[in-house]
Amino acid sequence: MNILVVDDEKLIRDVIKEYLLLENYKVYEAENGMQAIDIVKNNNINLVIMDIMMPKMDGYTACKEIKKIADIPFIMLSARSEEYDKLIGFDLGIDDYVTKPFSPKELVARVKAITRRNTKDVLTVEGIKLDNLAHEVYVDNKLIVLTPKEYELLKYLMENVNIALSRENLLSNIWGYDFYGDDRTIDTHIKTLRSHLGKYRDIIKTVRGMGYKIESKK
Repeated sequence: MNILVVDDEKLIRDVIKEYLLLENYKVYEAENGMQAIDIVKNNNINLVIMDIMMPKMDGYTACKEIKKIADIPFIMLSARSEEYDKLIGFDLGIDDYVTKPFSPKELVARVKAITRRNTKDVLTVEGIKLDNLAHEVYVDNKLIVLTPKEYELLKYLMENVNIALSRENLLSNIWGYDFYGDDRTIDTHIKTLRSHLGKYRDIIKTVRGMGYKIESKK
């Protein structure tokens, strides 16, 4: 689960990051709205924790722009607690609003509640079904066995149906930024994944010069 923390105060980002890492979330950081938009464009972010009052671009504006890119859950942070500010946020489609100062433990609890609501238990594309709770994959209702990385790769592709994903994107989201392999790692896993999918192997399309995508007309 990838979480983006956006706040112009590094100390606040560090505290939030520390508590999120304890819960095994992967954390991205930005110090203003413009940086946040760039990160969302280039990464698979599952939830955004964003301060409202920031230089260059405030949280409300950044939230509005990010919502145009992807429908990502939001928790807004603010030193102000006026009802008017909360209403603006909820009108933008945010999921929760936390007033500073806040308890990091409470913030993490709110993150867990939102991610539980927004995690799809079952993903289906054509005759492929991925059961996220059982950690199983079925092809035409027949269970297939995948390695952990093959499973994560298929899940990520299925979460982003009809979206072209670069090899760099796939490497960073499945293997992490500290992985020292190269593009051939992705190509090898795609090859074996296709073999597991049988007659649905061609659902994973190669995007020339970029990467891969799962293509579905349904």
